[in-house]
Amino acid sequence: MTVPPREEPPVRDLPLDALPPPGAPAVEPFPWRRLDPRMLLVHPVLELVRFLPVLVGVFVLGSSNNDGGMWQLFSVAVPVAVGIVRFLTTRFRITPRQVELQRGLLSKKVLTARLDRVRAVEVTSSPIHRILGLAKVEIGTASGAKQVDDKFVLDGLPLQQARQMRIALLHRTQAGTPPGATAPGQVPPATVDGSAYDDVTLLGFDRRWVRYAPLTSSGNVIAAGVVAILGQFSETIGNRLIHQFGGLGWVTGRPIATLVPVAVLGGLLLFLLLGAVFSVLGYLITNWGFTLSRDARGRTFHIRRGLLTTTETSLERERVRGLEVIEPLGLRLVGAARLAAIVTGVSQQESGSSLLVPPAPREVIDAAGAAVLDTFEPLRVELGQHGPAARRRRYTRALLGAAVLPAGALVLALGTSFPWWVAPATLVLLPVAALLAADRYRRLGHALDEGYLVVRSGSLRGRRDVLQRSGIIGWNVHQSWFQRRSGLVTLVATTAAGKQAYAAIDIPEDRAIALADAAVPGLVTPFLR
Repeated sequence: MTVPPREEPPVRDLPLDALPPPGAPAVEPFPWRRLDPRMLLVHPVLELVRFLPVLVGVFVLGSSNNDGGMWQLFSVAVPVAVGIVRFLTTRFRITPRQVELQRGLLSKKVLTARLDRVRAVEVTSSPIHRILGLAKVEIGTASGAKQVDDKFVLDGLPLQQARQMRIALLHRTQAGTPPGATAPGQVPPATVDGSAYDDVTLLGFDRRWVRYAPLTSSGNVIAAGVVAILGQFSETIGNRLIHQFGGLGWVTGRPIATLVPVAVLGGLLLFLLLGAVFSVLGYLITNWGFTLSRDARGRTFHIRRGLLTTTETSLERERVRGLEVIEPLGLRLVGAARLAAIVTGVSQQESGSSLLVPPAPREVIDAAGAAVLDTFEPLRVELGQHGPAARRRRYTRALLGAAVLPAGALVLALGTSFPWWVAPATLVLLPVAALLAADRYRRLGHALDEGYLVVRSGSLRGRRDVLQRSGIIGWNVHQSWFQRRSGLVTLVATTAAGKQAYAAIDIPEDRAIALADAAVPGLVTPFLR
């Protein structure tokens, strides 16, 4: 059953042809202008990096050719020229109703963003930007753009101007006279992030949080790549070690059945060690200097983070529709989690923009979430479980899945020379699967707070979603063949924010309909008659 979506209540949206009402704040307009001239030093470098594979090929081929010098110079001149043309053909302006961006030489492209549609603004400074005192401004407008060239990005503004533009776009205030200045021409008061606001800091970075980094999977991809590269040279490395250290001579002549477990265990330990190291480095580089703050008037949240590349993200408070508490098993075992905002105007491809708090203790996550929602209740409310049918479904799926490997190993051992001891060894998966099933059911639940719908699910990748009831625009009810036999459904709340779908999994059918009707009264009433 699919309930037709209702329209989400507009939030201060203006028609395209409407002027701001009398006395309403408006962004100070200015005519077409270019990016900062210092970007002439940045764009060519960025283009050289983009053309790097081609440049490497040209220089390698040119080194073996006496006439290759001309081609090498030409290969460098082309990306430099592209960077210069990119700067000369990029212009932007702000009108009373929208901000416009124009770029391109042969094929011109003009992007427009209505001021009343701006949901989030992100100010980023890479190392080269920081050296030159510049920043990149990315404006989130819920456009759904997937290509980089279709996103509204102003790459190359002075840092202070970028911060003032962020304030102006989010609060529709004149960039030259931000709130806080007592009179035109006076210097606004000093603030936390250098803007014209007296921001209130809600949370700051704690170096002790870095101990949670190895419990995430962020460094495992890099570690896997390093282990794979080392595997390509394993024979050379082994021979060199044996030649260098006579004590390793015991390896030669050993049966393969003895060496394989040692090699696997060594590779696993190396993978875990590298994963932990890269996770810690990545955590520090990404989150160093983290602060979560809001402006004095409580209209926007600001997130600042980054060691090499600093990122300042601003989210309009009235666009926040809830929170996601991400609790993977590793973090949950030590009482930690991550916190993200459910925001309208931020696509799934831009999910990093809505991350409020990196891996941190759960009490820190709850305190930050309460500051965002102005209440602790949705984060601590007791959840109702989904009953014995949902429990049986968890155990059935887990135990059947765990029994596949022992059964397959037994069949191979009976029909081939496959080692017989593998089958009983894999039986250890059965109690592990039972524990996982018990944990998955214990975490399965939902609750209805005064203003929020709360759903929780998952064990290895657990999460708790807190969705504002006024942000729910429709309901979807999914039921597989196996769910139908158990009288269960998956109730999905649809919204214009975040992932746009938040599910209560394996809930009894009658309770699902009652929950949907209670969460948004009147939305499913016509279907109950």
